[in-house]
Amino acid sequence: MPSYKGHSIFALILACMFFHSPLLIALTFLGANIPDFDHEFKTENVYRMIILGLIVFISLYMLKLPYYVGLIIVFLGVTFYFSEHRSFTHSLFGVLTLTSAVSLVLIWSLELILAVTPLNNQYLLMAVLLIIISFLFLNRKLLMIFLPVFFLSLFVIPNAEFSYIEVVLSLLLGVFSHVVLDSFTPAGIKIFAPISSKKVYRNFGLVMIFLLVICAFLYHAPFLFNLFENYVKAY
Repeated sequence: MPSYKGHSIFALILACMFFHSPLLIALTFLGANIPDFDHEFKTENVYRMIILGLIVFISLYMLKLPYYVGLIIVFLGVTFYFSEHRSFTHSLFGVLTLTSAVSLVLIWSLELILAVTPLNNQYLLMAVLLIIISFLFLNRKLLMIFLPVFFLSLFVIPNAEFSYIEVVLSLLLGVFSHVVLDSFTPAGIKIFAPISSKKVYRNFGLVMIFLLVICAFLYHAPFLFNLFENYVKAY
């Protein structure tokens, strides 16, 4: 069974294949650690997530601000609470659900901050949001590594452009990487849960890794073409 270390390292490798922004790499890293919240030993954290969502919902409602962020957080907590380990949260439907929910929390939170405060640096604000959710989704050992490295990366690259679609894609890559790696375990994964209990194993993982490598190449194809074109012109 892959540990949180294995999932984190695998996600970092994939993230570096696709992205160069510390923000997007961090999102992929965080995404890889989200599906295992369906573990029984994380039930306490799930309760905290639900309570946090209710507090956010009530606070925003009383302030007459958009309260959807709180509802999505509650939805996430309830999803983890009712999911069996390596069932829904480790399926294709679970990957899409978790990616959509966390993406909406981040994007709506950012839009809310921009709307009610004079702050306008989207890059740093999103970085702050990532730091906040890292305390929710990462264990203490990972936090000890993630926080200093992420802070350092923000000093190296203090500002960079990003799009909301990149936020979604980087999270999707991280969450999906978790499912791919778990397919290499003897127990496999129920890839179409809860519709079907059919399991996939190692072959699925190998095919997905191959496809991810191809996608990474295609993602960078314009850059590689321009690099080759400049090389030809130079010589």
